[in-house]
Amino acid sequence: MQLDPHKFSWFQVPEDIKSLLILAAQTWENTSESEKYIQQALARTGENTDVLVAAYRFFYYKNNYSLAWQTTVKLLDKIKEAEKFPDDWEQLKPILVNRKEDPQIRLYLNAYAASGLVLAKLGAIEQAKEISTKVKEIDEKNDFGAGILLDILTRPAEDDDD
Repeated sequence: MQLDPHKFSWFQVPEDIKSLLILAAQTWENTSESEKYIQQALARTGENTDVLVAAYRFFYYKNNYSLAWQTTVKLLDKIKEAEKFPDDWEQLKPILVNRKEDPQIRLYLNAYAASGLVLAKLGAIEQAKEISTKVKEIDEKNDFGAGILLDILTRPAEDDDD
């Protein structure tokens, strides 16, 4: 199959990395082979945001929640460092609220909400609830899905007595 790296022009990565990501997509049915291409792209680009997002999606949809979690943490750390975010949530929250339309901040909030989802998949329900609650505080329009996840995680168990 012929690769066309120009087909994915929104990826801000070198052509050889685009080719690896395309190969991963083309070999999707063969998990070990497609994962090999994702790992090569990660190894060659280090902490490239587009590659981290692609890798997170890959691992999530392949149900490899452990690697999805690791990838999300790398993405969050990268943005946190670039934006010089404080560690304390009460200091960070107003920054996120005031800049939530900034693409970098939206990416951070998306990744943070995604980390809650992955933690829930890994069974870390309390951590997932905490993250979902924090994102929901900022996200009145539910753009990042944290409210939905929080509703699911806090929904009372249904009665099975029927």
